[in-house]
Amino acid sequence: MLLVHSVTDSPRWKYIAHTLLADLAGIPFMHTSDAEAYGRYEGPTMNYGLTRIRPDEFHIIPHGLLDEPGIMDREMDMLTHNGQPAMFAVQGGDLPFDLFSAAFWLLSRYEEYLPHQVDAFGRYAHTNSLAFRKDFLQKPLVTFWVEELRTLLKQRFPALEVKPRHFRYLPTYDIDIAFSYLYKSVYRTLGGLARNVMKRQWELVKERWAVMRGRQKDPYDVYEWLDAQHLAYGLKPFYFFLLADEQQGYDRNNHPSERVFRELISYHSMGYPLGIHPSWQSGDKPELLDHEIETLEKITGKPVTASRQHFIRFALPRTFRRLIEAGIEKDFSMGYGTINGFRASVAAPYFWYDLEREQQTALRLYPFCFMDANSIWEQKDDPARAFDEMSRYHDLIKRHKGTMITIWHNNVLGDKTHLKGWSEVYEVFLRDVVYWDI
Repeated sequence: MLLVHSVTDSPRWKYIAHTLLADLAGIPFMHTSDAEAYGRYEGPTMNYGLTRIRPDEFHIIPHGLLDEPGIMDREMDMLTHNGQPAMFAVQGGDLPFDLFSAAFWLLSRYEEYLPHQVDAFGRYAHTNSLAFRKDFLQKPLVTFWVEELRTLLKQRFPALEVKPRHFRYLPTYDIDIAFSYLYKSVYRTLGGLARNVMKRQWELVKERWAVMRGRQKDPYDVYEWLDAQHLAYGLKPFYFFLLADEQQGYDRNNHPSERVFRELISYHSMGYPLGIHPSWQSGDKPELLDHEIETLEKITGKPVTASRQHFIRFALPRTFRRLIEAGIEKDFSMGYGTINGFRASVAAPYFWYDLEREQQTALRLYPFCFMDANSIWEQKDDPARAFDEMSRYHDLIKRHKGTMITIWHNNVLGDKTHLKGWSEVYEVFLRDVVYWDI
């Protein structure tokens, strides 16, 4: 077992040491502040301190962030290490930067606690982020560093116990609009028809009429097709359902009291893990979150412990604290709703650290790197470019034995004319890329 020596014993240090070594790197370790005991230890050793204690130790020099009080704005100096960006440069040691401080700064989303601009939806704008400004948003740096640390420690200490790590692809789906035409109220159905007529959208009028008459399948009903994909490639996805009581603004799903919609949710709960997709309205009225979770639990007969924010709308630390209070244990919102990439610079689940309260929480974050809506409406990609991006992320994450999480929406995968080609590109990605992971 690795013995790690450090003088500091701060909450930040405890959190990031356990996150990097035990959780992400798979390296069991013990901690000591006793230099004499550390010097006598006969196994592999790591020293997180200003001066070297043993000639054979792996030595990382601290920058100071993990002992720093409060949240401070700073000009971030960048360096290049093994061809990749890094920060918190130090002199000496076995690495030219403080890996623990750098990883803590990125994983805690330190910069999101500082004054910043918000986007059109009131969210932290990705253009604020260091990753975007320094052009590493498409790189999971923490995952790179973890793999490098494992390699260096194993080279230094061949007998070191290192748990094997495996690549995982985890598809997830947001069900914002379960059906395009079916199972809506008379008011919504007539209103939609009137809009189509006023805009002279005669093809949509024809399609709506055919679906309502039972002559054509609802274009958003892709659930059996998705089941077939999951069965073919051995996938166990997560589904997140939007269950707003009031259909308004960005909350336009079928009403949760509708029988067929409830049956759809119940069906999926029997074969897949489900989570709540908190409504936009719940971001302004926190009491709605508890109600929506309760609705999902009544439909499935199971506790709800997973979530993803609608439109990726969250603010730190308020949103995550509210999720914890509501009993959520896993959240899949860590990414941007405006651009694909790695918001926290990591491709693996990890526990959220509440920076204001200086404590690790029990909320586990599952970062995504690709969302169909980002590709289509934000990046203006066509299906071919989206395929290239997904494939690039897949190969990158697989090489470093991380977890790749994607978000798709049933309406994007549906049979709408303006979204032709997107279900096909997802199927090709599963067939030509994911297939080889089996």
